[in-house]
Amino acid sequence: MSFLQTELLSHAQKVCRLYRAGLRALRSEHTQRHLMRYDATLLRNRFDVNAVIDDPIVATQVLEEGMEELRRKDHPLPFKFPNSPGGCAYGREPFLPDAIFDMWHPLEKAQYPEYFARREQRKQEYVDRWEKKYGGSEAKPSAA
Repeated sequence: MSFLQTELLSHAQKVCRLYRAGLRALRSEHTQRHLMRYDATLLRNRFDVNAVIDDPIVATQVLEEGMEELRRKDHPLPFKFPNSPGGCAYGREPFLPDAIFDMWHPLEKAQYPEYFARREQRKQEYVDRWEKKYGGSEAKPSAA
């Protein structure tokens, strides 16, 4: 449940996230880069003007107004990176587990001897670390 807030954010972090969300909204809105950059410069100027506010109550109020403005101007079809969830290429390439290399034929493994030698060494190091941390895999006596 990634929508649940699990950490406390400082005012500066909230401002940075609002600025970044504003830039993302501008990217969704504009198809021409030079227009997007112009509006991004204007957005940065608005943040710089409000950066000198010392009163925390006023600063919080300005931040909430900015968040409300972002919600009002939200684009109906926001930009998504292709490989991120909701993007056009999300999940296109399946995740292949590392254990797939263990299924290679020995003749295939012979083509890459250094890689598979190091792989076996790293696998053994992993097993040793596991046994050191959690204990060995002693065979239990059978109850026959």
